[in-house]
Amino acid sequence: MELGIGMFGDLTFDKSKKQFQSPKQRLNEMIEQVKLSEELGLDCFLLGEHHRPDYVVSSTEIVLAALASVTNKIKLGSGVTVLSSADPVKVYQDYSTLDLLSDGRAEIVAGRGSFIESFPLFGYDLKDYNALFEEKLDLLLQLNEKETINWEGKYRAPIKDQTVYPRPEQALPIWIAVGGTPESVYRAARLGIPIIFAIIGGMPSQFKPLIDFYKQEYEKNGHDMSKMKVGVHSHTFVTETNEQLISNYFPYYAAQMDRVGQSRGWPPYSQRQFMGGISKDGALFMGEPNEVADKILETIEMFGLDRYVAHIDVGGPEHKDLMKSIELYGTKVVPQLRKASSK
Repeated sequence: MELGIGMFGDLTFDKSKKQFQSPKQRLNEMIEQVKLSEELGLDCFLLGEHHRPDYVVSSTEIVLAALASVTNKIKLGSGVTVLSSADPVKVYQDYSTLDLLSDGRAEIVAGRGSFIESFPLFGYDLKDYNALFEEKLDLLLQLNEKETINWEGKYRAPIKDQTVYPRPEQALPIWIAVGGTPESVYRAARLGIPIIFAIIGGMPSQFKPLIDFYKQEYEKNGHDMSKMKVGVHSHTFVTETNEQLISNYFPYYAAQMDRVGQSRGWPPYSQRQFMGGISKDGALFMGEPNEVADKILETIEMFGLDRYVAHIDVGGPEHKDLMKSIELYGTKVVPQLRKASSK
């Protein structure tokens, strides 16, 4: 069972100055956060790719390379690489380089992305959203499996008898991230690729049929069941008391939900919604350590998980609060989960 941290690099918004913190400051904070994560024995640290003013990580590979220089053991991956608007050859080169620099700790978590800013930025048409991902995933997997590539698709120039350098010392771990569409789940199962579900709303139990579907189709397609991996990536924040969560963290979380919601037609995010999310059946894994541990453990057991990633920087809480949340997660929550999973 792997237990890790996920971040998008949310920038802290200073209400008094009415501006976000500097990207430089946030990146330096992230270095301290990954160092603490490794010191506490966490298994992985994943960074999401975004191209918006409220996030600092647009190039996951470069940031992860910097984090590799201050760590020795923790796995470093994307969460996610928006493969539909990326060049798989460049993605593979970058993560192969990261893998060599980090002594075999690099991972790619590929997804279609829940934001669309990268499509016009890199010259892609949103109407090709699904087809782009299908084609580019095929190329990425071939790059990882074969040294000499012969490939042809619709949206990229063909590759004939070429090898992409540098090569990693072993095949890169590649996961597919999904938001809950059966087609995406089936694709991962058919290809025999590890899957990670982003569960950030509703009730986690609603995902049980999809996870069962993945496992059934994985086996039906003839893949080695001992190599099957299922993960969950969910909004998480650990505080000493639930009162601290409401008073200190809720305003950051609500502000981010409203920033995202402006472009999606969502109503203002309410404390009532938040309380529903942190309730026993909700999808937010937040609050005091014992409650968070119980909720994560229930999810692990319900789904038969191999990995849980705590996405902890939603809304850009201040550095000291993020460090405290990582500390509580690593010292209070994770030991309970490892003790239970070892039984």
